Amino acid sequence: MPAAFRTTRRSLLVTSAALLSVSLTAPAALAAPTAPKTPSATPPAHMSGVGGARLGLPGTQVSLGPGAPVLPKDLSGRSWIVADAESGQVLASHNAHWRLPPASTMKMLFADTVLPRFPKTQTHKVAPSDLAGMGEGSSLVGIKENETYTVHDLWLGVFLRSGNDAVHVLSAMNNGVARTVEDMNAHAQELQALDTHVVSPDGYDAPGQVSSAYDLTLIARSGLQKKDFREYCSTVRAQFPGETKKDKKGKSSRSSFEIQNTNRLLSGDAGLSVYPGIAGVKNGYTTNAGNTFTGVAERGGKVLLVTVMNPQKTDHDEVYRETAQLFDWGFKAAGKVQPVGTLVPPRSAATGGGQPGSAPSAGQAGGGHGGSTASASTGSGSSGMGVAAGIAAGVLVLLAAGAFLVNRRWPLPELMRRRPRP
Repeated sequence: MPAAFRTTRRSLLVTSAALLSVSLTAPAALAAPTAPKTPSATPPAHMSGVGGARLGLPGTQVSLGPGAPVLPKDLSGRSWIVADAESGQVLASHNAHWRLPPASTMKMLFADTVLPRFPKTQTHKVAPSDLAGMGEGSSLVGIKENETYTVHDLWLGVFLRSGNDAVHVLSAMNNGVARTVEDMNAHAQELQALDTHVVSPDGYDAPGQVSSAYDLTLIARSGLQKKDFREYCSTVRAQFPGETKKDKKGKSSRSSFEIQNTNRLLSGDAGLSVYPGIAGVKNGYTTNAGNTFTGVAERGGKVLLVTVMNPQKTDHDEVYRETAQLFDWGFKAAGKVQPVGTLVPPRSAATGGGQPGSAPSAGQAGGGHGGSTASASTGSGSSGMGVAAGIAAGVLVLLAAGAFLVNRRWPLPELMRRRPRP
C-alpha cells in the first residue's frame, strides 16, 4: 500500500473518530450542577446519558461478540467501567453514571486542573495558613510549616502518598481552596464530567461531593495526556524533603525520606503482585466512599482504563483485585465486544458541528438497550455521508477534535512497559 494512501487513510479515520465522539455526547446543561444529596443505597433508575444512553442505565452493560469472554462473576463494586484509553470506546460498565463519593481519586481532577499552572522547579515556603482546614485523619505526606518545597516535591506528595497537606499547599499557591474548588468544578464542566461536584479539592468526605466511574475515567484520560501527570502517577517511590534541623554546633541540615506509591497495583502488597503493564493512576479511601481506584495499563499495544468504586467485599486490597480482573477481561475482550458507549471529548473539542450534547439514537454505539445483545453498527453508508458533510461544514471543529484524538496516543512510561510479569 503506498505511503501517501496510508497517510490519507489514517487522517480519514481520525476525522471519522472525531465526529463519532462528538455525535455520542449526550445533552447537558451548561450551568454547574447543584450539590446533590447523599447518594442512595441503590443506583437511580435513570442516570446521565453522557457518552451513550446505555451508560445511563442501572446494572451491567456489555455487548458480547463472537469469541468474547464473559465478565468476571464475582465483582462487587457498586460502579465500574472498562474503556479503551485511545479510542474512548467503553467496553463494559456497571452503573457507570452513579454519583458516588470519590475519595482521593478526586485528586486526579485537582491535578488535571492545577498542575499546568506552576513549573515543577518553582519553590514555595509553607505558611501555617497553607495547611489550615484539613479534615481530621487526612492522609499526609509530612509537609512542615516554614519549610520550602519545589512544586515537583508537592506533586509527588499528592500522587504517591495522597497527601492532603500537599493538596492544600498547592491550593494556597492557586489563590486558596475556594478558588481551587471553583476552578475544578469549571474544569469538570469543560471535560463534560457532569456527574462530578467538588467541595474539597483533596477528595475528603464532604456533603454533596460526588463523581462517577464514568467521570473519573474521563478525568484520568485527560490528565494522562500531560507528561508530568503521567510521570507522577507512575512513580513507584521517591525521596521527599524532611525537616530542617540544627546540630549542637548550630549547623543546619535537611535530610529526606522515602515515600512509596499507595497504588498497590503499581507498588505491590502482601499477597498482591504488581499488575503487568500498569502505569498509574490514583487510588482513594474514606469511610463514606469506601475504596475507589482508577488505573491505566498497557498490553500488546492496547491501553485500557478501568475505574472501580466501592467494592462491597471487605477483603484486603479488593478494589485492586477487581480492577485487575477487569483489566484481564478487557485485554481479552478488546475487538470482540460491541462498545456500549464512549468517553466524550472536552467541550472545546466538541463545540461546533451541531449540538455537542446530542444524544445517540437507538442503533448508535452506546445507544441500545439490553445486557449481552450486540448493538447495531455505526459504520453505515449514511454515517459516511455525515462524515463528508461534517468535513465540509466544520473543518475547524474537526481539527480541534482530531488533535484531541491524536494526542490520546500519549506514550506510557517506558519503565512500566518494560516491567516483567512478577
